[in-house]
Amino acid sequence: MNLSFSTAMLAILGLLLLSAGIEDVRTREIANRKNAAIALLAPVWWWAAGVGFWPGVAMQIGVAMVALAAFAVAFRFGWMGGGDVKLIAALALWLPVGSLAWMLIVMSMIGGVLTAVMLAEHGFARREGVIEVPYGVAIVVAALLTLREPILNQFP
Repeated sequence: MNLSFSTAMLAILGLLLLSAGIEDVRTREIANRKNAAIALLAPVWWWAAGVGFWPGVAMQIGVAMVALAAFAVAFRFGWMGGGDVKLIAALALWLPVGSLAWMLIVMSMIGGVLTAVMLAEHGFARREGVIEVPYGVAIVVAALLTLREPILNQFP
C-alpha cells in the first residue's frame, strides 16, 4: 500500500465530505455530483488500500447496495433526503462493515441532537411549517470521526 497516495485519497474524501456538509447547511441539498465523486473514487481507494476483489470489493458493493435500499425506505417515508441516502451509500463503498456500523450509530446520535436543536430553535422563533434538518451534517461529522483512525494510523 502506498501510504502517501492512500492518505491523499482519504484527504480528498474528507474535503468532499466537508463540501457536502456545507452545501447541506446552505441549501438543504447535497449535489449528486459530490455523491457521485465519492462513489466513483471508491475503486481508487480500494486499489490504494489493497482491497482484493473477493471478498473485499464484493463485500463493499453488497453493503453499499443494502445501505442504499435501507435508507431509500427512510427517503420514501420522508425521514431523510435523497442526497443523504446517496451519501450514506457512497460512504458504504469506502468503509469496512464495522466502521460503517459505528458511523451510522454516531450519525444517528448526532442527527438526534441536531434535530432537537432545530426543533427548539423552530419553537423559540415561533416559526411555522416543516423543519428541514440538514442531516448531511450528521453524516459528514460521523464519517469524519470514523476516518480519523485510518488517517492518524498512517503516521508513525
